[in-house]
Amino acid sequence: MVNTNTWQTSLSLQSFNLEVPVDDHERIEKVQEYVANYINADWIESLTATSERSRRLSPPAFRYQLTELARKAGKRIVLPEGDEPRTVKAAAICAERGIATCVLLGNPAEINRVAASQGVELGAGIEIVDPEVVRESYVGRLVELRKNKGMTETVAREQLEDNVVLGTLMLEQDEVDGLVSGAVHTTANTIRPPLQLIKTAPGSSLVSSVFFMLLPEQVYVYGDCAINPDPTAEQLAEIAIQSADSAAAFGIEPRVAMLSYSTGTSGAGSDVEKFAKQLVWRRKNVLTWMIDGPAAGTTLR
Repeated sequence: MVNTNTWQTSLSLQSFNLEVPVDDHERIEKVQEYVANYINADWIESLTATSERSRRLSPPAFRYQLTELARKAGKRIVLPEGDEPRTVKAAAICAERGIATCVLLGNPAEINRVAASQGVELGAGIEIVDPEVVRESYVGRLVELRKNKGMTETVAREQLEDNVVLGTLMLEQDEVDGLVSGAVHTTANTIRPPLQLIKTAPGSSLVSSVFFMLLPEQVYVYGDCAINPDPTAEQLAEIAIQSADSAAAFGIEPRVAMLSYSTGTSGAGSDVEKFAKQLVWRRKNVLTWMIDGPAAGTTLR
């Protein structure tokens, strides 16, 4: 029984927030207990067994799955912007949730001062590396990697003043598993060292990027929005493959749409022709996922 009429009650029900935050352990346990006790898994499976619709991962489920995968992986991630306030706070959250071991590059005293100002503790799960202490040990490796470009020890020491370069060499030496930057560095400054020192993956001719866009009901993967400004038809095909592979790696079934200002043959221009060429090229090859385009963003579902 409630103290409101039907209309007011329905409005109240519509305003309920059904999302469960990944750090709300009490609510997660209550939901798990209720589902386990009152919802029959076989019955749910019977409702979807004959459905031809692909499974869509909701944003809350995606965040939860991503967090669990990270916990199980137990990776070390270097953060070159180690004294940047948002970076310090994010590292503390990662450590608290067991998502990853974060390696903060920077002056230890300054990093601890920033942490104190943010009201966070840098305990287990966080490492602080002083670039002044370790920088010299990477000079020889940088000279070796860039010797064909005329790299000298003097220039190497100058470049290693950039923590992104230092962090990239740590990644190249397998001392860490990943690098996250961009709070104060531009995209160009972040990706230039890996392109120079680590290069592309075997079998790839270019590097592309993806964004995971968490919409109200589903997750989209957008690629490539940051690195290749005017790709050729062949490069577009490779970007599509890399983006689809990234989606699959994160548990999202790839269904690729090539975005354009035009849908199908409704428009004209070099970009539309480029999309058409690469689509024909891809359809001649064996595909393990769906691809279509060109398509305007407003036509996608």
